[in-house]
Amino acid sequence: MADHDPATQSLLTAFVDEIRPLVSPVAIWAHGSLGGGDYQPGRSDIDLIAVLDRARSPEEWQLLTAFHRRLMAAYPAAVTLHCSYPLVDELTDARSEHLTWAHQELFHRPVTEVTRRELHEFGVVLHGLRPADLIAPVTDRELVDFLMAEIRGPWRAVLDKPELWLQDGWVDFGMLALARASVTLRSGALISKAEALDVLVDELGAPVAVVDDIRSRRYGHPAPASPQWLARRADMTLTFLRSALDRLAGPPDGP
Repeated sequence: MADHDPATQSLLTAFVDEIRPLVSPVAIWAHGSLGGGDYQPGRSDIDLIAVLDRARSPEEWQLLTAFHRRLMAAYPAAVTLHCSYPLVDELTDARSEHLTWAHQELFHRPVTEVTRRELHEFGVVLHGLRPADLIAPVTDRELVDFLMAEIRGPWRAVLDKPELWLQDGWVDFGMLALARASVTLRSGALISKAEALDVLVDELGAPVAVVDDIRSRRYGHPAPASPQWLARRADMTLTFLRSALDRLAGPPDGP
């Protein structure tokens, strides 16, 4: 297991030690910022996958929920810990949705093509088998097709909900995901969030004030934001993202 700051390291050790007797995973992997080298303690999500060899009963999932709640009570950083629990035989289908603990609840979501590429390129093995032992490589064509579908569907749709863009999390996700997707579509490469900030300004012409805001909150010590700034930031972000998505995927279909 790679070394991280003491709080994150203690949390990862506790997670692996306690989840193994609970659900007997054949593999536990870290991906996202934790694997890609841009992890910021207390700010970045902790993205994990624990692969199971068989389906679990509702009673066992209740135990899993209790486990995550205990973990949050003992380790403050566990609030940002997200973990999907796919079955081995489900991993062949990128559309298959798996039980996932995230945002302090259980729901279902897939292990996407982007996550699969991350796992192959810089996934961290915390326990058991490697990603390459269980997941097929993602081709550039598969990655491009996934990203284009996301841009034309869910990403575009959420731009019609302006109230969301008053929130830091949506601004960060939208801007950084756009920059990372643009690089991946162009070259097939996966870049970090820190690299995405430079791409936003140097290559995509994003509003510098919005990028500086993200950089300050991610890597600095920002002052509390005023309602006026949040409204102005949301307007700049939405204007930029609508234009940038049109450049990447073409304008939205008419009525």
